[in-house]
Amino acid sequence: MMFARTEKFQPDEKKILREFRTRFLLLKTFFALFFAAVAVRLLNIQVLEAPKYQALARKQYEQRFILPATRGNVYDRNGNVLISNTIFVSFAADPKFVKGHAGEIATRFAQVFGKPRSQYLEKLTAENKRFAWLERRVKPETAKLIRQDKLEGVVVINEPKRIYHYDDLAGPLFGFTDIDNKGISGLELELDEEVRGTNGSIVMQRDGLGRSRPSADYPRVEPVNGRDVTLTLDLTYQAILEEELKRGIKANGADGGLAVMMNPATGEILAVSIFPSLNPNDAYRHNPGEVRNRLVTDLFEPGSVFKIVTAAAAYEYRLTSPETRYNAEGGTWKINLGGKTFRLIKDTHEHDIITFQEAVEVSSNIVMAKVVKSIGPERFYRQARDFGFGIPTGVELPGELRGRLKKPNEWSGTTLQTMSYGYEVAVTPLQIVQAYAAVANKGILMKPYIVSQIRSSDGTVTSEQRPQKIRSVISEETCALLSHAFEGTVERGTAKDVRLQNVRIAGKTGTSRKYVDGKYSTKSYTASFVGYFPVEDPQIVCLVMMDNPRNRGYYGGSTSGPVFRAVAERILNTSSRFSRPTIAQTGKLEEQPEEISVPDVRTLRRNLAKKILETRGLKSQFFGKGDVVVRQSPEPGRKIEQGEIVTLALKNDFTPAAGSSTVIPDVRGMSVRRAMNQLMLDDFDVRVEGSGVVVQQSPAPGQRVKAGATVVLECSPKTVNSASLY
Repeated sequence: MMFARTEKFQPDEKKILREFRTRFLLLKTFFALFFAAVAVRLLNIQVLEAPKYQALARKQYEQRFILPATRGNVYDRNGNVLISNTIFVSFAADPKFVKGHAGEIATRFAQVFGKPRSQYLEKLTAENKRFAWLERRVKPETAKLIRQDKLEGVVVINEPKRIYHYDDLAGPLFGFTDIDNKGISGLELELDEEVRGTNGSIVMQRDGLGRSRPSADYPRVEPVNGRDVTLTLDLTYQAILEEELKRGIKANGADGGLAVMMNPATGEILAVSIFPSLNPNDAYRHNPGEVRNRLVTDLFEPGSVFKIVTAAAAYEYRLTSPETRYNAEGGTWKINLGGKTFRLIKDTHEHDIITFQEAVEVSSNIVMAKVVKSIGPERFYRQARDFGFGIPTGVELPGELRGRLKKPNEWSGTTLQTMSYGYEVAVTPLQIVQAYAAVANKGILMKPYIVSQIRSSDGTVTSEQRPQKIRSVISEETCALLSHAFEGTVERGTAKDVRLQNVRIAGKTGTSRKYVDGKYSTKSYTASFVGYFPVEDPQIVCLVMMDNPRNRGYYGGSTSGPVFRAVAERILNTSSRFSRPTIAQTGKLEEQPEEISVPDVRTLRRNLAKKILETRGLKSQFFGKGDVVVRQSPEPGRKIEQGEIVTLALKNDFTPAAGSSTVIPDVRGMSVRRAMNQLMLDDFDVRVEGSGVVVQQSPAPGQRVKAGATVVLECSPKTVNSASLY
């Protein structure tokens, strides 16, 4: 008989089973909690904090790049392009995009640009950086050597670069931009908001193969280009002013200088020249001190050009007349200030009894100091303020100073007399030009301006500036008396070197000592001449200043005056505004082909000479090697028909080696200006005695002398055909 065996767990087996069940339950609970935590985390990431993590994800495969806007062009009053842009190529990369290719990219850039490989590798492996410039503003022909399609992660950006078409022409006036095309000086800074435009952008994405492509999710934002600006400058006048100022500074051995030209009837600034100049295309090579626009940023004691205030107040308040006679004290006058204290006032030349007209012509400090006592502090101060001294002009140039004109309650016992001939007052060059322009404009002070018009990229005019009258300074009668006095200064007085045949010029010389180390120097001067022409209908007022001239003395009449004369002569031979209307223009007879006065482009560089001729409607033909025009045919001032050819001879612009010798050319029979052009192009220094045509020269023609030798020209007046001017 078989019996079934009933198995029963022993006590130890039951215990093991309970423990197994407990452990299994704990494991299930753990996994349940784990998956619950994962689910909560996923819910948090994918739903609650999704935007945050999406942004982090985008940063891994997206990068936004700026598309630079193109700065607006700058034109002169006749539409000639002065400043424009060209497109250069820049290379950038996102270090996180190129981790696997950094070495390859660094090697290729080092080969093309000749820089250390480590320099690029450092940029490409930078921690916590999402953008790095590898190269900026590369010429397109060089950029082609970088095969972008072979260098994953490298981004090519077309960047506009500023181009200044005439190099250092008006360089300090224009200023320049930095590497990011932002204006940092001059007009580029002042007009930055108008001309810089608005940058665009593009988002690049990296695909699965690591290639960078424009994102389809983010539309490309196109840049908005800057506005174009038209200035009041005249390219022809600017070139003439620059050339003659540089020549004058060299001939006089001056440390520097400036010149400015203005239309007195409108306040339009026609030309500004500052030397030392700068080339904005290579601005990094220049000293920062050369960058400022001295026309409005520098103050100086004007000396005798400030006598305009004294003479104007004396005439306006009817305190004197041109015929009133004064004792000029033989050139030296002691003023008793009380007790044993004296103030000594001296004139350059000795005079006894002279009229007020003559006192202006010979620039007598003594007579001005006597006349100003009858004017008095309040009226003198008011007259100076009315002319604009001590007040900023408001011209569109950065850094303009207001000058320094002390109020009468700040004056000492000698201030009134001292100010009467231009000391104890500080002015900007532009304020001097503005004051003389008021006299030329029948007593109306105009606001100087240099920006004529601003247009958007589609040609719409967004702003336009018109001539703006500030105030009536003096009466027309006073203006006539002053013009007569200033014309006498040129004809008979301290500015005889400024005289020109058949054109009436009015002006005033100024020579002031510089204040150095707490006292007035006897070796450092500022020499000035300011004038306007033609007197009967003034259309141009011009100031020429030189800093510490040495070779020909330091007086304004003999240093700055001849520069003014050369500028005026070239403008009269170049500009049609000084020619009488032709029969064709008046319509009285059948129209004839328009005749053009040939501009003087000698000593100018080839591209600038060609542009000036084109502006006048003339063609140019060059012969010879070099970049500087030394001769032209027809001669300046000749009348030819529009569209005719002007032949220009070129030579290299070079400086002879030290110690070299050269043969002196024959310049007899030439005008002073033409003779100086010829000699100075051959690197001779020139000293002129007299005016007009060269009748004798020393050393004689044909002699061989050392480069840089001084040639003395003896001149006599010439006869000028008035038909060439009017």
